[in-house]
Amino acid sequence: MTSNSAPYLLVGLGNPGRRYRFDRHNIGFMLLDKLANNLDTRFNKVRADALIANAKIEGRRIYLAKPQTFMNISGRSVAPIARYFRVPMSNLLIIFDDLDLPLGYIRLRPKGGSGGHKGMQSILSALGTPDIPRMRLGIGRPTGRKDAAAYVLEAFGDDERLSVESILDTAQSCVISMIGDGIDAAMTRYNSKTDH
Repeated sequence: MTSNSAPYLLVGLGNPGRRYRFDRHNIGFMLLDKLANNLDTRFNKVRADALIANAKIEGRRIYLAKPQTFMNISGRSVAPIARYFRVPMSNLLIIFDDLDLPLGYIRLRPKGGSGGHKGMQSILSALGTPDIPRMRLGIGRPTGRKDAAAYVLEAFGDDERLSVESILDTAQSCVISMIGDGIDAAMTRYNSKTDH
C-alpha cells in the first residue's frame, strides 16, 4: 500500500466520560467530534480501547479515533490501531492541548518530542519514533498560582467559548488542508504566527 493510497488516522486526545467532556484537556476530542459531525459519521466502532469513526476527506479514507484509556496511557490504544489499519506514520495525526500556546493558536508539526505532554509521550514511546505529525491546540496557562494539572481538568469558561469554537473551525480546515495539500502547505497556511 503506497502512502498515496494509505488511509489517515486522526487521533484526538482526551479523557473518557461525561465528567471531562468540556475540559481544556479534551480539546482533541472536541475537534474529532466536530469533524465527525461535519463528515456525517458516528463513533460507532470500538477497537483497542478507542471509539472509531470512518469517513472520506478529499477522496481519502480517514479513521477518527478517541482513545478511552485516559490521557496518560493513550499509546496503549494508538499503536495497535495504527497497525491494524496499516497507517504509515506520515498519515497519523495526533491532536492535543498545549498549555504553552495561547488559547486560539494552532501549531502543526511533522515530528518532534512530547513537549511535556504525557499523552503524546505515551504515544511516542508506544510507536518508538518521534516522526509522528501532531497538531497542538493552545489552551493557555492558568493565571496566578493555579496548578496547571488542575487547570487542564477544568471546563472552558463562558468567556472562552467563542475562542474555542473559532479555533476548532480553523483546526478542522487545517486537517482538511493537510490531507488534501500535504502537511507543509497546511503548516504554512494555518500555523499561528507566534514565538510561544
